[in-house]
Amino acid sequence: MEADKLPPLIPEYNKPDAPGIWMNFDNTVSIYHIIQPEDDFHQAAQDVFGAVLDAQRRFPDWPRVLYLDILGHTDAPHGFEDDFIEFQQEFLFSTVAPFLTGFETPLTGPLINPEAQRNDLPDELVIRRPEEGYHGSGAAPQG
Repeated sequence: MEADKLPPLIPEYNKPDAPGIWMNFDNTVSIYHIIQPEDDFHQAAQDVFGAVLDAQRRFPDWPRVLYLDILGHTDAPHGFEDDFIEFQQEFLFSTVAPFLTGFETPLTGPLINPEAQRNDLPDELVIRRPEEGYHGSGAAPQG
């Protein structure tokens, strides 16, 4: 990566010893969350997004690093259940990562956001469950 293309901050990866939101000596905020075996995709998504939103409210615009552990949700042939592969690969990258400077998941390991962290988080995360159907404007997704 060229020097002029580096992210504005490369945080030190110091995973906290306990879940929560922690201020670090390098002026970053660590968010450590553990997804429990009883959490489904939607609960995990709300909890992770809520933690990032809480970190922004408590420490406005400070660089944030998310550490994620997942208990249970394993499928021996694939490592993780499909929902939690999607959670780590799709949901985090598309929905949460723009609001972080870096993150670490069991599937990805430590990653740095190549873009500047966004701080304009919405007030809430809205995810519709498949059984709720599509209620948006325009054409409904085909599937």
